[in-house]
Amino acid sequence: MSNSSLQGLSFALPLTSFGNVLMFLFSVSLASSIIFLNMSVCVSILLNRALRSENRFMYMLSTCFSDICTGVSYYYVGVLDVKDIFNSPTRTYYVVPTFLGLSYMAILAAQADRYHAVVSPFQYSRRMTRNRTVIVICAYWLYASIIVAANNLVTVGVAGKITSIGSFVGNIFAVIIMIGLNIRLFIIARFQLEREPPSVERDTKRSSVYLILVVVLFFLGTWLPIFSHVIACNFIGSVCYTTKNEGTDPLRVLPRVNAALTPILYICGCSPLRATLLTKVWRPCCRRRRDVSWMTRPHLMPSGFISKWIIKTKPTVGDVAL
Repeated sequence: MSNSSLQGLSFALPLTSFGNVLMFLFSVSLASSIIFLNMSVCVSILLNRALRSENRFMYMLSTCFSDICTGVSYYYVGVLDVKDIFNSPTRTYYVVPTFLGLSYMAILAAQADRYHAVVSPFQYSRRMTRNRTVIVICAYWLYASIIVAANNLVTVGVAGKITSIGSFVGNIFAVIIMIGLNIRLFIIARFQLEREPPSVERDTKRSSVYLILVVVLFFLGTWLPIFSHVIACNFIGSVCYTTKNEGTDPLRVLPRVNAALTPILYICGCSPLRATLLTKVWRPCCRRRRDVSWMTRPHLMPSGFISKWIIKTKPTVGDVAL
């Protein structure tokens, strides 16, 4: 993006009507929600050693990192008048779509990981150590970086052909794999795990399988429209339809909505993550903000709190300056 193009940028829609203002507020709120929710999940996993020791939470961490980048970038591509295509002066050089693709690959890898863990638990525990899981995550991040570099080193025409062919083939195979694994995981969770004797391990497996099932279902629901659009346009051989910018294209807004929904699903579907989030991330922040608010506005303190606070903070003999 050149300096001249940045100087001429305006909002995605002119703020001349109530509907346009609502659309602007929606875009800003969506970007802020993506960052806040994914950052909360990231901090919760990083603060809990037990969560970091499980492979599924490493994939959650990877998904949240890429979605945080998606949220930050949406302040540019979603709020401003940006058309992120190869020949546009406001393009992001294929960086912003790569963040979405990384989230896509992380969910697919997590789905395959859960399938392997449930179908072959002994082989999984022996093969998929934490270090190997980190290597898998680093591998698809490196692959995405190489794709970005390759698209920026060739001409615009060649980059467009590479992206169209890669997206066409990749989308078809990925959707088939996701749907197939989801059906298989549902059958396993519904029939195989239910026959096992009750245990903590069975409950953990079942909850993790159901969580990834729901995450993938929401992912497919928000991504299938743009997948279908890309596949149809490649069959036709032309652009099906165009919008003024990214922020007004519903097919491109839906994957960003999924970036906000995914951490909510993680929080609702995983009790250890939710407990860590409430006790170590959100509650301390709320308590600190409440204490600062009461210090600056003591008349808002509840009755009895002032005396308790004075007793709690009363200096001892050792605290008195001699």
